Amino acid sequence: MSKKWAEYLPDSRKSDVKKVCEAESTSNHLVLCIHGPAGIGKSTLARYLSDKFRLAGRLAGSVFLGAFSTQMSGPETIVKMIAREIGSIHPRAIPKIVEAMDQCHSTSLENHVQRYILEPLRSLGHPQPLIIIIDAMDEWQDHPTFIEALAPLNSESHVVKFIITDRLNPCASRLPCIEKVTIYTHALGPISKEAIKSYFERYLATVPWVDGRKASPTDIEKLTELSGGLPVWASIVIALLSYRFSESPPHEILAEIVGSRRQVVGPDGLGELYSQALNRLFPSSDAQSPQTRKYFRRYIGTTLVLQEALSLPDFSTLAGIPPHLTSNIQFTLSALQTRSPPPGSEKMIHPATLLFHLSFLDYVQSTTAENSFAISIFDSHSSLGLTCLQQIGSLPPSSLRHSLVALRAIERYAVKYWLYHVSNGTPRSNNQWSKTEHCPTLQTISARTQQQWATLFCKSLMPSQDAPRLENGREEGSMVSTLRKLAHWLGESGGDQWAFQVACLEVAVRIDDGDAQVWSELGWCYRSRGDRMGAPRMYEEAVVAFRRALKLQPDSHPDHVTSLGDFAATLWLCYLQNGNHNTLSEAILCSRTALTLAPIPHPNHYWYLILLANSLSESYVRSGDLSTLNKAISLHREALALCPSAPHPDYSIQLNNLANALKHLHESNGNVNALNESISLHRAALALRLPPHPDYSISLGNLANALRNLHECSGNIDALNEAISLHRTALALRPPPHQYRSWSLDNLAYALQSLHKCNREIDVLNEAISLHYEALALRPAPSPSRSMSLTNLAGALLSLHKHNGDIDPLNKVISLHHEALILLPAPHTGRSRALDNLADALLYQFEQNGAVEVLDEAVSHRRELLALRPPGHRCRTRGVTSLVALLIKRYEVTGDDRDSGEIEDLKAELAAGSEDSDSG
Repeated sequence: MSKKWAEYLPDSRKSDVKKVCEAESTSNHLVLCIHGPAGIGKSTLARYLSDKFRLAGRLAGSVFLGAFSTQMSGPETIVKMIAREIGSIHPRAIPKIVEAMDQCHSTSLENHVQRYILEPLRSLGHPQPLIIIIDAMDEWQDHPTFIEALAPLNSESHVVKFIITDRLNPCASRLPCIEKVTIYTHALGPISKEAIKSYFERYLATVPWVDGRKASPTDIEKLTELSGGLPVWASIVIALLSYRFSESPPHEILAEIVGSRRQVVGPDGLGELYSQALNRLFPSSDAQSPQTRKYFRRYIGTTLVLQEALSLPDFSTLAGIPPHLTSNIQFTLSALQTRSPPPGSEKMIHPATLLFHLSFLDYVQSTTAENSFAISIFDSHSSLGLTCLQQIGSLPPSSLRHSLVALRAIERYAVKYWLYHVSNGTPRSNNQWSKTEHCPTLQTISARTQQQWATLFCKSLMPSQDAPRLENGREEGSMVSTLRKLAHWLGESGGDQWAFQVACLEVAVRIDDGDAQVWSELGWCYRSRGDRMGAPRMYEEAVVAFRRALKLQPDSHPDHVTSLGDFAATLWLCYLQNGNHNTLSEAILCSRTALTLAPIPHPNHYWYLILLANSLSESYVRSGDLSTLNKAISLHREALALCPSAPHPDYSIQLNNLANALKHLHESNGNVNALNESISLHRAALALRLPPHPDYSISLGNLANALRNLHECSGNIDALNEAISLHRTALALRPPPHQYRSWSLDNLAYALQSLHKCNREIDVLNEAISLHYEALALRPAPSPSRSMSLTNLAGALLSLHKHNGDIDPLNKVISLHHEALILLPAPHTGRSRALDNLADALLYQFEQNGAVEVLDEAVSHRRELLALRPPGHRCRTRGVTSLVALLIKRYEVTGDDRDSGEIEDLKAELAAGSEDSDSG
């Protein structure tokens, strides 16, 4: 943070530090997330905690992601950076880190985390878990991938723990896969007025006041109040007052600031301060104002996309700003810097993220910012990409020796980054690309220079590796061929070079958007990234690329079927991320077509079978259409028949897929034969997944649930007892903090509730309730599974009420259903069931106390439920019948004629529906 605010003000975060340390010492959670809005002081606290744990011998390492540009840094790079920190602080861990360097080439991110972080720390044998602190996690685009990769470390919290800072609560923001990681969150609020006041009293004394005018006690009180407890606001105020070359004396600037009537609340309050500051630093009264502000936008925009520091002359050349204006703008903006440049590089122009607070960078990119200051990242990439291209076109012949040393710094920057800037600053469509300045500029670069650049590009990324063999570059379209070869080389290198790889292919499709193979390669590049990151945006980009490739390959094209299958599979993966029904429908259509065009013995027939079967199974879950399920079952059978037999890993997967589909069939139409076959298949899958198979506990749960279904339809008590035994085994395999423990708790509780219905033993029911309570505790708000846990617990407590007539469990049931309903706002698909459950529970309560208002609420919920089930809905009739029953009961109590009229209307609807059914 700022030089003036970098120090931790004594006791300003005393209570926060105490809570964080208590949570770290008493909790088994792997991750502690400190979250709060921009400017609240998260980085200052992170630095303080880093020093505190270092002095205590508990720090494994600390990484401040806001201190460098992460745009080009993939998750593997950050993992290695953490390992570097571990080795620096704990030299005894270095041998294990060296082993990781040898063993992690081209392996998964989870393996990187295991080898580079866990094993080195475990080798230390420290009696307490060591702490890794990662600040500004959300400023890193790959942070969801990293968080997910930590899940295998849940059970290792006695070895390592993580403290991260984030602007948002990762649980509340529904970060993908956040449920897989055991995480404790702490909301960081504003610091106390006393601390802010102390800061102002201390630093206002350092301001170069003139004419004896300085801040009064009233001014200090007003500044303290206006700050809203945000340290960054206070820091910027002092910086503005201390800026020695402003036209206005400090007391006038102070008067303008304290004249504001609005307390800082979130980014809007900071935006107001930034607006005031920029208008003072670049005043509109200046005769050169339009020109000065234009260059300000160009300066800040270029530094926002800049990837490495450049000298002032080189930056001026690339940004297109006269050097003297670059120097003036750099000096002027120093008033708003909250970070100091690295030592010894004061005469360099640095990426904006290294010097300015994130809230300021958000402000200048905001559409709500004044037009005179707002900038476009796309336009900034475009401008910088063009000037970099121009540098490539003028590479000196001397560098034909392919030596980076022979190049000037500006040329080395252009060699490495022009692809990245051009791909992020030009339209993808060839029609639009051809209208940009980049297109003719690239066309003027000779084939020889293109090849020269490609060799230098390889050396700039991986100096120790041999560059790929490139053609002489003389044939037509050679640049596209070169870019494809470079992308392939980067993908095979095992390095963390995805950003450069995708940039190669993005520029290639701009040059030749009629090349289906290039589009397909771009699709695979995004898809592989999506597989590693689990990021919906990657799959969506892959869908766009594969769609374009398919369009370029008509039915007669030899690669049409392959492209169709790739497209269908990517649509399916995209659906799994976004849940969009249209995406699923398109995946079904494409996979069905691919299957038709690829009959046996086509090598991909088997995979298209599985894809279509899985897609149809998912469609059934959403629609309840039995014909869709039957088709899915047929396809699953065909896939199983074609699947390589055991012990091939696919065989147990296909057994499980068919078993689950047959279980759905039983649940849909009561087909006992389908259920028996499902049980048989689950047993076969379980036999192939014996310990230490990672899916052993999953197969245990699947078989147990099918056996419980068998008990419910046939009363087979042996099946239920076996189900309970299997669920207990699965639960034992999932000790805290296992990511699936809550599911095993729920499953066992359900089975015990079924047993209670048979034997009426209160101890069995009490155990089920206890298990549901434990599952609920593992799903704190805003976990998406919390509403389900609330409903499960409510069902068990309702059984307790029915067993002993105690009113307290019933009151708790209603409270739980109310909370579940709040968590399921319309149009959530689970809201209708929540309304149904709550209405039923209220009816039980009415029967206990006879309160009409309870009955009124039940009627209200039934009406909303019916509105969610319009005519034609498969559950409409049951909803109408339930509402009629409630209205009749209320009419009997109140005699209200309005209920009588509504009852007759609903009965008429039921009668009409019955006639339609008979005629059908």
